[in-house]
Amino acid sequence: MARQSPQRPDADEPELDDTTGTSEPDVAEPADAAPDAAAAETANRALWDELRIDPVEIALPAGTGFTLRAYRSARELTPTDVAERDADDPFLARRQVGPTESDDEEEGDVVILDEDVARDFAESEDEEKQAQRDDDTTEDGKDDADEVTADEAGDEEVPIFLTHKGRLLLFKTPESLVSFVRSGAPNDLSQLDSWGELSERVEPADIAPLDDDVYELDLVVENLRGGHDTWDPTLLIEAGEVARDLAYALRLPAVLDMLATGSSLDDLDEALRASVGGGIGGFMGRRRLKKIGAQTASLGWRTIVGKISAVVDWRD
Repeated sequence: MARQSPQRPDADEPELDDTTGTSEPDVAEPADAAPDAAAAETANRALWDELRIDPVEIALPAGTGFTLRAYRSARELTPTDVAERDADDPFLARRQVGPTESDDEEEGDVVILDEDVARDFAESEDEEKQAQRDDDTTEDGKDDADEVTADEAGDEEVPIFLTHKGRLLLFKTPESLVSFVRSGAPNDLSQLDSWGELSERVEPADIAPLDDDVYELDLVVENLRGGHDTWDPTLLIEAGEVARDLAYALRLPAVLDMLATGSSLDDLDEALRASVGGGIGGFMGRRRLKKIGAQTASLGWRTIVGKISAVVDWRD
C-alpha cells in the first residue's frame, strides 16, 4: 500500500512541473520493505534443520523461557552430570546414609524410593547385574540377543536440552539465550558436532519456536482441575511429550515413573489421544476420560511440574 504524503494547503490544485508547466503525474511510492513473514520463517528454519537443533519455549509457574533441544542416538550422548544437583537434595542425602542396626529397629523411618531409580538412570546395566547375567547365561544365543538389544538401545534417538550439571537452562529473552550460546559457557549441548556452527550463526531473530515446540506446563494443573468437560487434549498431550523429554534429559526418574506405560497419567494420555479422533475410537476415548479422576490427575501433574521447576536455572 502506497504511503500518503501529508496534505498541503493547496492540495486541490494540480502541482506544476517547474520546467514543463504540466501537471506532475501521481506516482505510487513503493510499499514498505517489510520482510515477508513466510520467507523469514523459512530462513529461520533452514538454520535449525541444517544443525538438527530446535528452539523451544516452555512456560512454568515461575515464568516463560526459551531453551534448545535436539535428538541424537543415545550412544552419541553423555548424560548430564547430576552429582552436584543431587548432592544438594536433602532427601537424596538421607538415602545415601547407610542404614544402621538401630535404624532397622525404628518404626518411624521413611524410605525414599524415587532416588533408588536415579542411581541407575541413563546408564547401562551396572557391573553387578551384568556379571550375574553372564553367570546365569548358558546359551550363546541369549548372549547374542542381549548384545543386539543393547545395540538397538544405543541407536535409539533420545532428547537432549540446553542443560548443565542436571539443570535446565531457561532464558527469558531470545537475546539472552543467543548471548549464552555465543559465550562458550559450558553446557551439555556443546558435545554436539553442530554446536560450534550454531554459536557462530545464531541470531536473536532465529529464536522463533514452532507452535509444536511451545509448551504451557503452567496451565496443565488448572486445566485438569476444571473437570473432564474443560480438559484441553492438545495442551495435555503436548505437556506429556515435553515432560517425558525433560525427565529423560534431566535424569528425573520419579517423573519418568509417573508417566511410564501403565501409569494412571499414561492412561490419561492415551485416552486424550483417542478422544481427539473420530468414529468409535474417539467415542471410546471420551468414555475412558470420564473414568479418570480429575483430582488424581491434577495432583500427579502438580508433582511433575514441581519436580521439573525445581531443576530449572533461570537466566535473564
